Amino acid sequence: MTPENMKKVVDLCNQISNITYENLTKIIRLEQTGSATGARKLDDSDQNDIDSWMGGGTCFSMTWHLYQTLTDMGFKPRLVMGHKRKERNIHCALILPDPDDSVVTPGQLFSTNVTPTSMSSRPCAGTGSPLSSLVSSLSSNSYLLDPGYLIFDPLQMPLPQPFGTGEAFFPLSPNCVRLVRPTLESMELWTGGAGAPMKLRFEYPVEGVSVEEFKHHWNESFYREMMTYPVLNRLDREKGIQYYYQKGNLVVRSSTGSKMTKIEPADRVQTLSDIFKLSPAIIEQALQILEKKH
Repeated sequence: MTPENMKKVVDLCNQISNITYENLTKIIRLEQTGSATGARKLDDSDQNDIDSWMGGGTCFSMTWHLYQTLTDMGFKPRLVMGHKRKERNIHCALILPDPDDSVVTPGQLFSTNVTPTSMSSRPCAGTGSPLSSLVSSLSSNSYLLDPGYLIFDPLQMPLPQPFGTGEAFFPLSPNCVRLVRPTLESMELWTGGAGAPMKLRFEYPVEGVSVEEFKHHWNESFYREMMTYPVLNRLDREKGIQYYYQKGNLVVRSSTGSKMTKIEPADRVQTLSDIFKLSPAIIEQALQILEKKH
């Protein structure tokens, strides 16, 4: 990717890197409209106006904003869904093919090495479908953009063995990231930090989904179990600190480890407002909706 294009991508990632991942505005919109479709269309990111967001959003909001913006900039990003164990389509991200790179042919793959920092490779799993059918749509340099998992750096994707090393490691802070490419069709996201073992987070079919399918999964996300309690997640990139809140517990993670603290109900609104940079009114409104449902 040319320096000019990479700067455009990085600047866009930096623009949203201080946004809080939160499901509170999602809970409020669903209550206001009574339907997932209505709530999704009420989402400011659906209109591509990041400046009027109520404070944050989930992986769907942030990924959709990036998709629209990159498309408007002349890139050709692909929407991809993330699977976790037996749960399918519970996460989403983007794959951004390098617009300055030629399309790969099967012969070129054998001499391509795209991993920025390589780890030891593991044996290649079967590719499943015919090689040429998938390779024809891939560029030799592609990047994963996963703002919903608080990854605000474009991560250059590895190619599977025998075409590449099969893995790429990124020493981000406080969570390092490993991308594993067992086949041409799939990629795995692993994260870990502060001496903790790496854990498999999501598996992405790299071919991607259509806009219609993406919005279908976005609608379904309004009725998942995680919408029954508050979830907030924010990354302070300058300090390398992650703040995560769920079900009354606050986890603060840094390069030296993590600490969990229980936030008492009486302190929740102000504490969460201070840490996650959200309006106290939004937090209180969402918590009241959840309390009524319980």
